[in-house]
Amino acid sequence: MIATISKQVFLPVASIDLIKRQKREIIARYANGSDLRGLFQVVTTLVPFAFAWWLAVQAAAISGWLVCAAVVPVALLTLRAFVLMHDCGHRSLFVSPRLNQAFGFLFGVIAGMPQYVWAQHHNFHHTHNGNWERYRGPYGTLSIDEYDRLGAGAQRFYRAKCAMAAAPLAGFIYLVFNPRFTWLRGTLGLLGHMIRGKFSAPSRPLRALAADYPARYWKSPTEYWHMCANNLTLFGVWAVMAWACGPLLFFAIWIASVSIAGGSGIVLFTVQHNFEHSYASTSEGWDYDVGAIDGTSYLVLPGWMNWFTGDIGYHHVHHLSASIPNYRLAACHAEYKHLFGAVRRITLTEVPAALHCIFWDVAARRIISMAEYARR
Repeated sequence: MIATISKQVFLPVASIDLIKRQKREIIARYANGSDLRGLFQVVTTLVPFAFAWWLAVQAAAISGWLVCAAVVPVALLTLRAFVLMHDCGHRSLFVSPRLNQAFGFLFGVIAGMPQYVWAQHHNFHHTHNGNWERYRGPYGTLSIDEYDRLGAGAQRFYRAKCAMAAAPLAGFIYLVFNPRFTWLRGTLGLLGHMIRGKFSAPSRPLRALAADYPARYWKSPTEYWHMCANNLTLFGVWAVMAWACGPLLFFAIWIASVSIAGGSGIVLFTVQHNFEHSYASTSEGWDYDVGAIDGTSYLVLPGWMNWFTGDIGYHHVHHLSASIPNYRLAACHAEYKHLFGAVRRITLTEVPAALHCIFWDVAARRIISMAEYARR
């Protein structure tokens, strides 16, 4: 007996039912963090990160090309900091909520992203994983009909922005530009709104005027204050580092490393959800667990890359339960691998091909590649 959703055939009913039955057991066994292991991951990330930055600065006295080479480990450790920030957002890196909050904020400053705000959006993705009617990924994957309605220039732009070569630029926009731009633009809009309100109703309290502001970039005062804290702290770090290293050298290393880290993270995220015939349902008939198993890949990476990416390659396990810490994902996969036979395995050599899977076939409820689209 096979479970069919529209035209696409997914997991056998017996397999998905078995996963559903054992899911509670899996979570009970592996969704148990450790403050000690979490602190160990923090130390083994921050110490090499500081050392990599020191090497990059020292390299400037020798050769510009050596600085370029030194940017690579800085970028890799920035990527790891982002992944640990991600775990703090799921409250899985530590048992202690305060440790998750404190180190989540710290790693958010390192990665250039307001952690609390980002976590709210990311948790929305987890809640609706596999439901492409609700969440389309960082590239905003288009349905076939949406793509067909674009003009030729817009179609070329859509294909180009999803290409591997555009990843560092996407990383720059995602981690360097957008978090600063949205906060500054939103803050200026808020100040303008409050000033106009004071002129029209001088007796109204500032708090009431602020509450009336139709915020576009945050959903609550808490999100806004986290954006403020992240950006103001980051500006302070910029000032200190520019004074210590020289502004040109510091910003060259920072922008390059953060852009590479952001681009790498976007590629990692994309290929773990956009691959040939991955599950892409509408709201009607959507199943969370099918999304975790058939709409999420297992990215097979070398051991050293698993370390820098916090074992996020075991993405199917992560989507079964985001409460499982990164340092328990591999063990969970190994113990229950008999349940994960249908999970799509993607190797490094298959990543470029997966990045070509940029169309949502709504009728078949799956993602298709540019080549399959062209054949139609």
